[in-house]
Amino acid sequence: MNADYVIVGAGSAGCALAYRLSEAGKSVLVIEHGGSDVGPFIQMPGALSYPMNMAMYDWGYKSQPEPHLGGRELVCPRGKVVGGSSSINGMVYVRGHAGDYNHWAESGAAGWSYADVLPYFKRMETWDDRGHGGDPDWRGSDGPLHVTRGPRDNPLHAAFVAAGQQAGYPVTADYNGAQQEGFGAMEMTVHKGRRWSAANAYLKPALKRDNCDMIRALARRVVIEEGRAVGVEVERGGQIEVIRANSEVILAASSLNSPKLLMLSGIGPAAHLAEHGIEVIADRPGVGQNLQDHLEFYFQFASKLPITLYKYWNLFGKALVGAQWLFTKTGLGASNQFESAAFIRSDKGIDYPDIQYHFLPIAVRYDGQAAAEGHGFQAHVGPMRSASRGAVTLASADPKDAPNILFNYMSTEQDWIDFRKCVRLTREIFAQEAMKPYLKHEIQPGTELQTDEEIDGFLREHVESAYHPCGTCKMGAVDDPMAVVDPECRVIGVEGLRVADSSIFPRITNGNLNGPSIMTGEKASDHILGRRLPASNAQAWFNPNWQTDQR
Repeated sequence: MNADYVIVGAGSAGCALAYRLSEAGKSVLVIEHGGSDVGPFIQMPGALSYPMNMAMYDWGYKSQPEPHLGGRELVCPRGKVVGGSSSINGMVYVRGHAGDYNHWAESGAAGWSYADVLPYFKRMETWDDRGHGGDPDWRGSDGPLHVTRGPRDNPLHAAFVAAGQQAGYPVTADYNGAQQEGFGAMEMTVHKGRRWSAANAYLKPALKRDNCDMIRALARRVVIEEGRAVGVEVERGGQIEVIRANSEVILAASSLNSPKLLMLSGIGPAAHLAEHGIEVIADRPGVGQNLQDHLEFYFQFASKLPITLYKYWNLFGKALVGAQWLFTKTGLGASNQFESAAFIRSDKGIDYPDIQYHFLPIAVRYDGQAAAEGHGFQAHVGPMRSASRGAVTLASADPKDAPNILFNYMSTEQDWIDFRKCVRLTREIFAQEAMKPYLKHEIQPGTELQTDEEIDGFLREHVESAYHPCGTCKMGAVDDPMAVVDPECRVIGVEGLRVADSSIFPRITNGNLNGPSIMTGEKASDHILGRRLPASNAQAWFNPNWQTDQR
C-alpha cells in the first residue's frame, strides 16, 4: 500500500487536499477511521442534532474538568465519519474576518493574510445568492462547495435583523463579502436540500479518479526514518501495517488528533514525550499547546405567537418533516434553521467584530431537549477572541486512548467581562420594538439575573463549547519556538511531513471553522504543488468609527 501523498483524516481539510492533489495527477491515499456518511441523519440538514450525539459518528471526546467552570467536563464532538466534522456540524458557513487573517500574517504566518486567502475562498465555493443582494465579486461561482441561504420564511428571522438595526447596528447584505459587521442572513453548506459536507463536495468526486483511494484504518503514528516521514503505521482489521508515502505524509486529523499523532510519532514537547516513554525525534514545545475554542450560551425567549418550529417538535411533526425531505429534499428538513446571524463589536476601540450571534426560531438545547415553555426562540451568543489558551496532551502512549483535552475556558478576567457584555447587549437588542409582537418573556438566563455575580453564576453553569477547537499545531515563523509548522504547512524539524487542518490556525477566526478549515486544505494543496493563486486587492470594510463608537 503506497501513494505519492498519504493523508490522515477525511475531514474538512483532508477532503479538499485529496481532491486538489488527485486533480493535479498525484496518487493519493486517504486514511479515515470513521465509517460511511450514508444515511438521513447526516444528509438531512434539519436532523443536525442527531449525528453530533451518535457514538457511531463521533469520537466522543470530553474536556478535562474545567477549573474556571466549576469542574464541568464539556463535550467536544469531532466527526469520526467520512467528511469528518463537516458531516456532523451545524453547516453554518463563515469565512472569518479579514482582520483574522491579517493577524495570522503579522504573527508569523507569512502569505496567509486576507489578500492571500480570499482567492482560495473564492475558488472553493459556488455561491447561490438567490437574488438576496451581496456582491458576487467577493464570491465564488464554480467551486466544489455549495453555499446557500435558508428561505427565511419565519417572520422571526426578519424581526431579529430589524431589532439589531433599531438598536443602532449596521445591516450587512453578505457577512462573507466585504462587510462582516452587522445583522443579516446566515449562510449554510447545503446543496439541493442535502448537507454539503466536504465528503460530498470534494472526496466523492476525487474517489472517482483512478489515482485517489481511501482506506478505513486507525492511524497509530507517522513512520519517520532518518528525519523524514516515509509513511503511516495503521491498524486495520486487527492487523498493524505501514502505508508508505512516496512524497509526503499530510496530517489532517483535527486539532485534537493531529497533535496527538505528532506526539505519538516523537514530535512534541520533549519532557512530555519522555513521560510516556516515546523517543523524541523533534522537540517542538508548541505541539498540543495554544488550544482555542469559541464558548457560547443561548438566550431563550418564550414566544407570544405559535409560529416557532416547536409545532413540529413531536413524533408526528418530525415524521412529516422527515418524509417531505426524504421524497423531495425540500421543506424544513432542507435547512439547518440557522437563517439569521450577526457580528458586532463589544466596545469602542475594537476594530472588528468580536461577538457572534446565531438566531434559531425554536428554543431547544444541542442535545435536542426543547424548552419547557413550548413555543420559543433563541440566540446563541459568545465572544470570538478569548485570550484563554488550553492544551491537548497524551493520556498514554496507546494510540487508542483519547488525548487529554483542557481548554482552560474563562481563565482570564477579560473573558468574564466579555461574556457579561454579551448578556447585556443581547437583552438590549431583544428589547427593541421589532421583537415586541413575538417576545413573551426571557426564559434563560431569566431577567432576575442582573448583577455581575448573578450573571457569572449563570455563565459558569451554562456556557457550552461552540465546537470550534483549533490552534494546537500553530503555523508561524521557523524561528518561533512555539510554531509547529512553517507557512508552507511543513512540520518544522522533520522532512516530508505537513499538517493542514484547523490545528495550524495561529489564532481562532471569527465564526464557524468549517469554511476556514476547507480553505486551509485548498491552500495547502497549492503549497504542496508549488503554485499559488495571485493575491486579491479587495478591501474589506472596517467600521470607520471603531475607535470612538461601539456601533
